[in-house]
Amino acid sequence: MTRILRILSIYVAWQVTLSFLAFIGGICGLILLFDTVELLRRTAGNDAMSFGTVFGLALLKLPHTAQATLPFAVMLSMMFALFRLARSHELLVMRAAGLSVWQFLTPPLVLTLALGAVNLTVIDPFAASLYESYQRLEDGLIRRSSTSLNIDKGGLWLREAQGSAATIVHAATMQVDANALNLGGLSVFKMDGEKVDSRYEAAAGRLGDGVIALTAVWEMQLGSGKPVSTYHEAYSLPTTLTADKVQDSLAAPETMSFWDLPAFIRSSQAAGFSALPHRLYWQSLLASPFLLCAMVLVASAFYLTAGTKLPGWMLRGAAGVGTGFVVYFLNHFTYALGLSATLPLALAAWAPTVATTMFGVAYLFHREDG
Repeated sequence: MTRILRILSIYVAWQVTLSFLAFIGGICGLILLFDTVELLRRTAGNDAMSFGTVFGLALLKLPHTAQATLPFAVMLSMMFALFRLARSHELLVMRAAGLSVWQFLTPPLVLTLALGAVNLTVIDPFAASLYESYQRLEDGLIRRSSTSLNIDKGGLWLREAQGSAATIVHAATMQVDANALNLGGLSVFKMDGEKVDSRYEAAAGRLGDGVIALTAVWEMQLGSGKPVSTYHEAYSLPTTLTADKVQDSLAAPETMSFWDLPAFIRSSQAAGFSALPHRLYWQSLLASPFLLCAMVLVASAFYLTAGTKLPGWMLRGAAGVGTGFVVYFLNHFTYALGLSATLPLALAAWAPTVATTMFGVAYLFHREDG
């Protein structure tokens, strides 16, 4: 009996795997098509953007977008696998042989949990790296963004473009204070094209509205001839940046891998930033493998039956897809509440997964043992 159960488990897992590969392949193809068309629309007036460049941007974005569709792909693949097994009467034979619903669902659940773990630890860092490249290219080629920011163990790096000129700011320490940003160990580079025109080394600085106020600063003019150094007790540099703009320029959580997010969150919080989007995103990543398993339970609740005619299958399929959209809406709704700090982070990230799991388990218990 154990050998038969093992063979059946492998067979069921294989059927679910084939269905998943078919659905995720079709979904990725549609995503690539729609993203390419959308990017072509956005770059219609830009002669510098060729079709090859647009298609490359769509490919860079594809893994990140495909990750968002994983719950639907898992649910649809499980529903289709159950449909095939039921229509060929294989499901009926398995149930007649004494296979319980939990024995039947164990292989797909283990497989889905493994998929979620691989997605979290391997695929997500790859997708985040490509999405970061996509956003950087989109900012430069389409949005023409002039500000970039990075926070790491070395401190804060900030770049502000002003036509062909640019200002690069590096601070070893930073702290948010009301509507200003206090900086320590400050280095400011004024760029003229690719050439450093002047440099400022300050013990401290304060970024307020429209100005960077430096204290105990050495000014070095490097533009022409011999460098000239001048000391100032206080010095002000005009800027279009504000503390709010700097905080808004923090790297999007989607561009950071599961492994890098904790260190970034610690660095941001040490700098005085709340890093709320990054903390919430990290919690949602932790919940994602269990959400995939919950979608398997939802699919089973609607399709784990053997005696239904085609119209009944279609009705069950519509109900299952509708439930999937409800879960999708609930997930994004609680995520928005978490971003607004209306809900605690853990509750906002985990509530949809817990609620969906409870629905699936309760229905299956009722169907099997009720």
